[in-house]
Order: sequence, then C-alpha cells, then structure tokens
Amino acid sequence: MLASRAITVQIGRPWRDVYAFLAAPENFPRWAAGLGALERDGAQWLTRTADGVMAVRFTPPNAFGVVDHWVTPPAGDEIYIPLRVIANGEGAEVVFILYRLPAMTDDDHARDAALVTRDLAALKALLEG
Repeated sequence: MLASRAITVQIGRPWRDVYAFLAAPENFPRWAAGLGALERDGAQWLTRTADGVMAVRFTPPNAFGVVDHWVTPPAGDEIYIPLRVIANGEGAEVVFILYRLPAMTDDDHARDAALVTRDLAALKALLEG
C-alpha cells in the first residue's frame, strides 16, 4: 500500500459546474502546470514534456464527480491520480489524492504536494475569477 496525502481546495461555485469544467480534458492545461497542451490520440491524450511525450487517460464523464486520471511518463509506469469534486453547501470541494510512489523520497513527495497545492489554487482562481 502506498502512503498518500489528500490535498483539497474549496471553490465557490456549484459542484456540477466545477465537475463539468474538470471533466473536459482540454481544460487541464489551464490550471495544471504539469500538463501542457493536450492532443487527443484515440482513448488517451498526449502531452509533450521536457522528457518526451506523456500519455494521459481520463475517467469518462459520470454523475458522481469522479475525475480520476492516469498518466504515463515517457520513462515510467502508469500513475493513477484520484480526483473528486464533492458538493459542499452551495460550493464544491475538490479532493486530489497524491500517492507517494516507491522511488520517492520524503522531499520528492513534499515537493509534489506543493505543486498540487499550487495547481488547485490556480483552479480555484480560474473558476472563481
């Protein structure tokens, strides 16, 4: 079992609006700094990174607020990233589960957590702005 950390942000928009934005893969580069321009390639999406092309798969649209995705780095195994949008009163709670992968140090995991926190803040600013 992998160690994990839940990173959340509250967004002052109805959860269904937040989910609709997140459920469109082409919106990810607007707030997630790690994903550049995405190009559709069948059931997956591709993005170019400094290390090469990375494949990304997304959960199909659903009624449950699930926006899980899987990324495959150019030189590595597929990584599962759980992402949820949950109703919170009149707004939404976005929950990102960050796993600590086996090769990660504590510092690596802390750095990734800071990056995810920054991305979720960007998402909040974009959707509330």
